[in-house]
Amino acid sequence: MSQVSRRELFPGVWLRAVHTDKFKSSYLSVTLLAPLDRETAGPNALIPSVLRRGSAVHPDMESLSAALDELYGGAIEPVVRKKGETQCVGFVASFLDDAYALKGEKILEPAAGLLCELLLKPCTQNGVFSADYTAGEKANLIDRIRAQINDKRTYAAQRLTQEMCRYEAFGVDKLGDEESVAAVTPQSLWKRYQELLRTAQVEIYFCGSADPDRVAQALRQALAPLPVNGDRIDPECAVRVSAGPEPIVTEEAMDVSQGKLAMGFRTGGLTCWEEDFPALYLATAVFGGTTLSKLFMNVREKLSLCYYASATLEKMKGLVLVSSGIEFDKYQTAKDEILAQLEAVKRGEMEPWELEGSRRTLIGALRSTLDDQGRQEDYWLGQAAAGLEESPEEFAARLEGVTREQVAAAAQKLELDTVYFLKGKEV
Repeated sequence: MSQVSRRELFPGVWLRAVHTDKFKSSYLSVTLLAPLDRETAGPNALIPSVLRRGSAVHPDMESLSAALDELYGGAIEPVVRKKGETQCVGFVASFLDDAYALKGEKILEPAAGLLCELLLKPCTQNGVFSADYTAGEKANLIDRIRAQINDKRTYAAQRLTQEMCRYEAFGVDKLGDEESVAAVTPQSLWKRYQELLRTAQVEIYFCGSADPDRVAQALRQALAPLPVNGDRIDPECAVRVSAGPEPIVTEEAMDVSQGKLAMGFRTGGLTCWEEDFPALYLATAVFGGTTLSKLFMNVREKLSLCYYASATLEKMKGLVLVSSGIEFDKYQTAKDEILAQLEAVKRGEMEPWELEGSRRTLIGALRSTLDDQGRQEDYWLGQAAAGLEESPEEFAARLEGVTREQVAAAAQKLELDTVYFLKGKEV
């Protein structure tokens, strides 16, 4: 049985510790939470990759690899995520749990030390980031940004949110844009890094057999060089309550063989902070969140209008986003049918197996989170960004009590806001 605790190590620096002996490895992450902003998103996304190239003590990948080998082949990876309108950048680390060390040695302390060394004691050149490391990681990040267009399904979903939230922070990509990354210099990146260390809320996650007090002590020591002040910015997320009078419709033509239809709905301000959020969560699943959903069973399987069709919920932003792949000439038919399936949910037209099957799928997914350290860390990071303390088990318990009427009432709040269609050049 695992125990979850949360404590503040320094002002705005929080540790969530999951005390468990379920895993043979320990999992540790340190994440800086900053407001998602068009100007800073690119530089912020670049920082962990540049830091991972080397520290003052281990100035290159070779010496870092040797240090990780000494920790029984541990791993530390840079990571960039987006939670609501918060950009989350930092490192995730996995290493052998102390309970399995061959000679009974402590691994937690040197692992925490190495991770925080990468974060706080970077390899510098003339008082700023290394020019070579900065240039190399800029090229890599620009490649990643450009490569997003190669996965048309993900690209269509990204374009939908850009159009839907063009005047909101949520419309900014977690990696930033090519122009802002290209403009970065070692000096400007160093300045942004210092600002991030000073102002970002810091969220630390640990999962393993070590006692939480010992974990807290190890991290207080490892994070000692971190600037400590009261200026850390709490994550926020603006919620637009209603859609516009008419849906925004955007079409784009490319050399593609399959059309991508993406549709964005506003939830009437219903988000993860509201009492009836579990009903919206289940309504999204019944609509398009599982293989038992109306979109999958009817639009895809029965009517063969889509190659795929699914719906996802952005819990902090109050958005339901539908993603589908269609033949170019099926655009209107598929769009109408997707809306018709939503209307059925709004009217409460759900077979018992649809409702219960979706409920069981969601609850099973929440419970299985507890068996995967990475998924559990990602769940708790999302909760931290939202300022929530509800565990996967507690949320699952709330889902158990949701009625058909509550699902229908939550669905009734959905309004179509934006439609994005990626079509072929000949259409």
